[in-house]
Amino acid sequence: MIDAGEFRIRRIVVAPGGERAYDEAEWRDALVIVESGRLELECSGGTSRGFRRGDVLWLIGLPLRALCNRGAVPTVLVAVTRPRTARTDPFDPEEMTRA
Repeated sequence: MIDAGEFRIRRIVVAPGGERAYDEAEWRDALVIVESGRLELECSGGTSRGFRRGDVLWLIGLPLRALCNRGAVPTVLVAVTRPRTARTDPFDPEEMTRA
């Protein structure tokens, strides 16, 4: 994991032919980018949807079973989150208008 100031960056690798069980808590508050390879999200109902390099995902509130790599090369995901202290700061609408 990399701490880039106000953001934390994690790289997750799913091996060719592998899968990673879906745990919603692992993805809370994260924007997920498919950095390389292809990702297939397998739903708990049996359907799936594929994503490729450059796609941006939000993996919360979805009926997922697993994150799968059906390809021949590793799939690399980058999860970007803000540290908890930054997320708990009160929202100030006045600050938004100053930008």
